[in-house]
Amino acid sequence: MTQDELSAWFVDQVLPLEGVLERYLRRNWRDGDEIADLRQEVYARVFDGCAQGQPDSAQAFVLSTARNLLIDRARRAQIVDIETFADMDALAPTIDELSPERHLAARSELRLLQRALELLPARCREVVELRKVEGLSQREVAARMGISEDTVEKQVSKGVRALALALQATGLGGAAWAAAQALQRRGRTTQ
Repeated sequence: MTQDELSAWFVDQVLPLEGVLERYLRRNWRDGDEIADLRQEVYARVFDGCAQGQPDSAQAFVLSTARNLLIDRARRAQIVDIETFADMDALAPTIDELSPERHLAARSELRLLQRALELLPARCREVVELRKVEGLSQREVAARMGISEDTVEKQVSKGVRALALALQATGLGGAAWAAAQALQRRGRTTQ
């Protein structure tokens, strides 16, 4: 793999995982001030490690690299908190093996979700995308769109409900369907 191909792969596959990586590091490392340094170290290790070949799953590789870095850091610490090593098994990322059938089913469900998202009203769709896809806070979405936080909350609720119903109507989306059922049990309409 050439340097340009590696760089392109890294930008395309690894950098979009920054939020996942940062949440993982914050959840598993005691010193929040070191998170940015840890993230950069993970990026360096991933980039160097992928020079020989691309992994099948960028996310699994990034999280495994992060886990190994945290273990290395804990081992090198002069004073080691016993709880740090007691929780090392909890650091193992849950990597779900993806069979071709599950991959196909997930792609199909994703296409259905994309179509359902396209059917939402424009403002509702934009709010759901900013909040649930891009991961912005309610306040950030409100500021970006020039609407109130209450409106953001209502639009997200409306959009997620509509998406859950779309998945339910096709017999897919177990988690989304369960969420819609929970809303119905609480006496709210899903219309």
